[in-house]
Amino acid sequence: MSSEEPRDYQVAVESRDKTFWNGGMVENMSSLDKNRTWRLVKRPKTRKVIGCRWIYRLKPGIPGVEEPRYKARLVARGYSQREGIDYQEVFAPVVKHISIRFLLSVTANMDLELEQFDIKTAFLHGLLEEEIYMEQPEGFVVKREEDHVCLLEKALYGLKQAPRQWNKCFDQFVVSHGFKRSKYDHCVYIKESKGKCFIYLLLYVDDMLIASKDMKEIQIVKDLLSNRFEMKDLGAARRILGMDIERDRKGGVLTLSQSGYIKKIL
Repeated sequence: MSSEEPRDYQVAVESRDKTFWNGGMVENMSSLDKNRTWRLVKRPKTRKVIGCRWIYRLKPGIPGVEEPRYKARLVARGYSQREGIDYQEVFAPVVKHISIRFLLSVTANMDLELEQFDIKTAFLHGLLEEEIYMEQPEGFVVKREEDHVCLLEKALYGLKQAPRQWNKCFDQFVVSHGFKRSKYDHCVYIKESKGKCFIYLLLYVDDMLIASKDMKEIQIVKDLLSNRFEMKDLGAARRILGMDIERDRKGGVLTLSQSGYIKKIL
């Protein structure tokens, strides 16, 4: 795998890894289409049309769990949005690092099962409440409709309100299925099953950890979420926010390491 991440579309399609980057863009466009992120309309005469761009990332993967891959993501140029016209509120919570460490401590102490998954194109599940127009993405302009623009219907990455709309969508869904949100951390959810078994769910944007004593209860939650959102099941938690998770369940020990991150920045 190459170590270079293209800075823009032109560099990507001219690079030696252009086949892989093209594949990443096609995959992302497929997700956008599946989620009905926008519809093409005639360019409005009285409304501003924001731009968009491609972001490219090399994902190292997780050994034995996830293969390295070339990831491309279309993002809106949200910096040109105007408050009060293109968006109203933007705040969205993320789980506190102390909450992650606390759950990992409880997991080791009580020998809980700890599973991880992420939500694919999470922000696209958030519905837009404003009328926003965007230029068609570079490399994917529809033939014979070159003069049309995208009327966004979902909260595309890059929009100022996208994180808030996704968090609002996720919160409403899990709360409607019996989870209670923590008063101390709005990205921590707890549910008590019929067998007095607690299920803990932590959300960091689109990364999630689920912990419980009963693996069957975890699977029920996974099935529930996967029926609503497109998910990637990563199995037993191995890495979160750049930290590698290692467990010695017999010894009741859980350790965190950032050796991979340190090597990357050196």
